Amino acid sequence: MGLPEPPELGATALAHGTFQGQAVIVTGGGTGLGKAIAMEFARLGAAVGILSRKQDHRRSGVAAVEALGARAVDAECDIRRPESVAAAFDTLEAELGLPATLVNNAAGNFPVPAEDMSPNAWRTVVDIVLNGTFNCSREFARRHIAAKTPGCIINIGASYAWTGGPGFAHSAAAKAGVKNMTESLAVEWGPYGIRVNGLVPGLFPHADETEDIQGVPDRGKQEDRRSPAGRVGQPRELGWAATFLASPFASYVSGHTLVVDGANWQRRAMLQPEFTPIREQLGKGPFEL
Repeated sequence: MGLPEPPELGATALAHGTFQGQAVIVTGGGTGLGKAIAMEFARLGAAVGILSRKQDHRRSGVAAVEALGARAVDAECDIRRPESVAAAFDTLEAELGLPATLVNNAAGNFPVPAEDMSPNAWRTVVDIVLNGTFNCSREFARRHIAAKTPGCIINIGASYAWTGGPGFAHSAAAKAGVKNMTESLAVEWGPYGIRVNGLVPGLFPHADETEDIQGVPDRGKQEDRRSPAGRVGQPRELGWAATFLASPFASYVSGHTLVVDGANWQRRAMLQPEFTPIREQLGKGPFEL
């Protein structure tokens, strides 16, 4: 039977207008789960700032938010560069005021055996996921500390931050750093009224998945059977979790990482299935220098 289906798209657990008069920044908020999160904040009255390097992604996020009757502003931003982050925050603050919530969603990822991974591939993913999350968090916190106003940061993580991620050594290491950083910053910035939490999605298939991810063998096949829940997650469910963490009802929640995956990452078998090396899982031939 599995877990029940969620309420319909458009349903909200929080009161309409919960974020009225507030602005929310979502990095990578123009596609996939980032856009789903941005839309749920918009439904609850928030104005949304969309940060991305790609113009078409920013336009997509703005259109989705405006279709819900909320205000949206976008800014070009390379989160790997602190000066780009500062300039983007300047743009959004000038248009929307100081954002009350930051969702660090932007990421880079692709499957590759570690022995095949180039130094540039490692550096790029770590730079986006770990350094980019810090750059945005630091910029957000410094502005709130100076203004003496509370704020909320939500860092999108991954369950392999706990377990490791064969085939994703770059991303798994970076996400482990994000989880640790979340806990450190929650303590450091708590005295300033800034809450910092993590949010980890499970299986949430969506149309904006990269070709590299979609190309993993058997990706998209019998996905409902890959989880104890008996189904995959719906993007809006992650959006609901994000809005809760940013809401007044989570005002005493900080330094926590909330996993939304139907208990999938915790499952274990009495007898492990036969081991398949990651090269074989990805359909790679023998390694050659």
